Amino acid sequence: MTATTPSLYERLGGVYSIAAVVDDFIDRVMANPILNANPKVDEAHHRVSKAGFKYLVTEMVCWATGGPQQYTGKSMYDSHAHLSITSAEWDSFLQDFQATLDKFQVPPTEQRELFAIVESTRADIVISRD
Repeated sequence: MTATTPSLYERLGGVYSIAAVVDDFIDRVMANPILNANPKVDEAHHRVSKAGFKYLVTEMVCWATGGPQQYTGKSMYDSHAHLSITSAEWDSFLQDFQATLDKFQVPPTEQRELFAIVESTRADIVISRD
């Protein structure tokens, strides 16, 4: 019998651990003054339910890391194209992500894998070049 490598989802601790990290991260993102300086992002942050947003992001992270969940939200392009997100705003978003991962002491290997997943969405999210 060969040992299988645990999925990123398993190494992160599953849905409960992922949900705790997402909870902290979305609180940071929704209060980020750089992101909210974009009037389209600020409007979106006040239009959507924070709890619903956290649910969808948790669902997506679980799915993207190999968990059993299925992501039921819109595509990254469809949910971000109208927001005119800039490279500077993306960088601020990544700083929030890093701060959350550090707060929860996510190990470097898992951080690299998570950043690769997030980075894979950049082209669908950063539409406006600054």
